[in-house]
Amino acid sequence: MCGVVGLYHPNGELAPRLTYYSLFSLQHRGQESAGIASFDNHIRQKRGMGLVTEVFNDEDFELLAGRSVIGHVRYSTTGKSKLENAQPFVVKSKAGYIAVAHNGNLVNYVQLRNELENEGRVFTTNSDTEVISQLLSKFLIEKKDITHALERLNESLVGSYTLTMLFDDAVVGFRDPLGFKPLCVGRIDEGYIVCSESCAIDALGGKFIRDVKPGEAVIIRDGDIEFVKIAESERKAVCIFEYIYFARPDSIIDGVSVYRARSEMGKVLARESPADADFVSAVPDSGITAAIGYAQESGLPYFEGLIKNRYVGRTFIMPAQSLREASVRLKVNVVRENVKGKSVVLVDDSIVRGTTSRRIVQMIKEAGAKEVHMRVGSPPIIAPCYFGIDMKSREELIAANHTVEEIREIFGADSLAYLSLEGLLEAIKRAGGGRDYCLACLTSRYPVPVPGEECVC
Repeated sequence: MCGVVGLYHPNGELAPRLTYYSLFSLQHRGQESAGIASFDNHIRQKRGMGLVTEVFNDEDFELLAGRSVIGHVRYSTTGKSKLENAQPFVVKSKAGYIAVAHNGNLVNYVQLRNELENEGRVFTTNSDTEVISQLLSKFLIEKKDITHALERLNESLVGSYTLTMLFDDAVVGFRDPLGFKPLCVGRIDEGYIVCSESCAIDALGGKFIRDVKPGEAVIIRDGDIEFVKIAESERKAVCIFEYIYFARPDSIIDGVSVYRARSEMGKVLARESPADADFVSAVPDSGITAAIGYAQESGLPYFEGLIKNRYVGRTFIMPAQSLREASVRLKVNVVRENVKGKSVVLVDDSIVRGTTSRRIVQMIKEAGAKEVHMRVGSPPIIAPCYFGIDMKSREELIAANHTVEEIREIFGADSLAYLSLEGLLEAIKRAGGGRDYCLACLTSRYPVPVPGEECVC
């Protein structure tokens, strides 16, 4: 998914530290690399592989001093997991300095890159974010105007693109017209922050102002803030996986509390698929909120059947399948005293490849559980994502290749049930949301044209 930050603060020594804290709050969105770029007469940057705390130290903040700053945490979709693909990307052109941090994925990346190479532009990475950087440079040379550049950029891109950018000393945030990925704005002391999730604003003690609307840009320069409509769209396609899994539960996205949405998913799931069991447990951490909702609705007690090692990252967003498999036992351990001889309802937020779920059910059974009833707080994931989630092919998606009963047998669970699509939308509606979401991974119907796929555009 990736997490992006754009920040302005009149204290140039404090601004990069605040950006660091913001990125730390968004660490769940990407754990492969992190980077910060700042402007002080010219752009300075630091990028590195690993977690935010591993990339930056106190000396870096002195070198990165500047009032205008952007930052990024990454997990790879387009572009391999290596340092040259870490963000932000920086371009120096006739129009000035440009730095770009990108959350999303371009469907027409190859076509755009070929066109730019034919114009003589040289690329140093295989990341689609470098394409965005080069296009912005090109459009700013045409006319040194931020609004013009973003309008031209929007005309060129197909896919998902939530961006934070530096145009010299201007901090800019932009959200694509369908609003695939979240972006919001907050007030911090004498400055402002633009970021992927509201939890980053809270971490700085800031005040949430509002979400950036789909197709809208926010421009911050010299302490002044302006919202500019760049593109119109009659519909939205907010990524449903933000509410199911990716976002932190304490965030609010487009007016919807992620915690409330997941709790409602658990409640609807309990009504749709009850189980005769002794207690409800969760696959931590992302399944906890739905499990609590399931327990509340079903009247069953909630206990911890699994304990998570908080020092192991999110296995779903690890880049290699072998790493995901090896990390399961490191990630969670069974509370034997709680599960031995008991029938357990085990609630997870979603099942993608099934590797972790299969191993966890086995672990609980090996610890002496009498029965394990698996319940999933989302519908089956049956189609790949082309917009920034690491689900690249149907071959790796267990629900695209097996029936629910077959999956139950693979896991060794005593029963298995998913939340229905109607139940998912009902849960989000009960949390205050609408129905304008990208459901492609659940329906195989895509909101923008994707070669070889059905489009509902």
